[in-house]
Amino acid sequence: MEGEVYQKPIKGAHVLVLSYPLLGHINPMLQFSKRLASKGLKVTVITTTSISNRLCPQTTGDSSCNIEFVRVYDGYEEEPDKVDVEAYLNRLRVSISLSLFKLLDYYKQNSINFYPTPKMVIYDAFMPWVLQVVKKSGLEGAPFFTQSCVVNSIYYHAYKGDLITSLSGSDLVSLPSIGSLLRVDDLPSFVSTPSLYANALVKVLLDQFSNLEEVNCLFVNTMDVLEIKVVDWMASQWAVKTIGPCIPSMYLDKRLEDDKDYGLSLFKAQTDACIQWLDARESASVVYISMGSLASLGGEQMVEIAKGLEKSNKFFLWVVRALEESKLPLNFKEKTSNKGLIVNWCPQLEVLAHSALGCFVTHCGWNSTLEAVSLGVPMVAFPQWTDQPTNAKCIVDFWRTGVRVKVDDQGFLNSDELEFSIREVMEGERAKEIRSNATKWKQLTKEAMEEGGSSDRNIEEFIAKLLSYS
Repeated sequence: MEGEVYQKPIKGAHVLVLSYPLLGHINPMLQFSKRLASKGLKVTVITTTSISNRLCPQTTGDSSCNIEFVRVYDGYEEEPDKVDVEAYLNRLRVSISLSLFKLLDYYKQNSINFYPTPKMVIYDAFMPWVLQVVKKSGLEGAPFFTQSCVVNSIYYHAYKGDLITSLSGSDLVSLPSIGSLLRVDDLPSFVSTPSLYANALVKVLLDQFSNLEEVNCLFVNTMDVLEIKVVDWMASQWAVKTIGPCIPSMYLDKRLEDDKDYGLSLFKAQTDACIQWLDARESASVVYISMGSLASLGGEQMVEIAKGLEKSNKFFLWVVRALEESKLPLNFKEKTSNKGLIVNWCPQLEVLAHSALGCFVTHCGWNSTLEAVSLGVPMVAFPQWTDQPTNAKCIVDFWRTGVRVKVDDQGFLNSDELEFSIREVMEGERAKEIRSNATKWKQLTKEAMEEGGSSDRNIEEFIAKLLSYS
């Protein structure tokens, strides 16, 4: 992913940004990088070898100027198919630490050619060990949290051991950082059912908080008003800067010229087919359903979703990745061609921004959730794992912009429940309130990123402090 180096420093500061090798982490950190670059900083975005060869460039405009892209070796030239989780994570840590140290030393030895000299590394909070490398190189370090403050606070309490008693003694959990009771199934799956996962994977989530006392600030991809009580609580513990939502500027404040997409994707979107099909639909008439880039539903579940879409009798745009297509009911595409469009991948931001959208059936990944909130789209929440149940709780009870489907003890969603939930959001008694709330949050999100908004102020304050470092 080595790219062209743009030399146009204005403010005399250089930061490096290092993401965990997952697209859902790379994209928001890349958007934050664009914001910093637009304000005059020189930014080096560091990707890793295992994912960089899989990324498909999208069109991107002048918002990426003043950014350079470099790669570091993470122990793998390509993403491994099946590996022992603990072995993978250890190899990742050792390889990235060594590669990053060499990169920082290279900058130091050639500082005359890299004006301005790097001052800070902003690193993914999933990799807290990066801070040791950064400090050894004489730079400042700041973690970037790609999940919500609500989720972060839950992980912190789990890291401190505060959740063990609560979970064993009650179906409800009360935490000082969150202003309401949570059911166990509202918690991230790594906390509610840690036994389902490798210990090393759970440790990655909890260790995000292992060395925060050593950093001067930390960034979170959210905005103050979206989860103000938890933001205030986190701010009482650490120097938190909310700098989101980290989505392309043209869907928010429009201050970054031509910033219409993230710039990278794992899949090639069928853009023309999607947009032309949506253009032919009436306003607020289409159900959009996507489970993101990672979730894999079972064959029976895919059949049940197909039945639910049919029963709803709504127009639908369904993203079914190529490897999942065989799970669709026989001849389903042909049978529903008058009502639905099934694609392997779509330009999600363009779809969510389209006037034809009536609701979004979502797995509730944080990036998808933020996109829907930012674009004012009502949601049907069908969380799968990790932080998604907590995001669903926020959608339904905190922001009131959607409903959560009811599933059985195995997490299975039946067709009648999906049909009911879609109708509830698009035409039920609560539909008007849900759409009104979605519109309200859309406006508040835009205001956070506009000049003088809460997130914009936090970015400006960070830059001012960065420039004060010797």
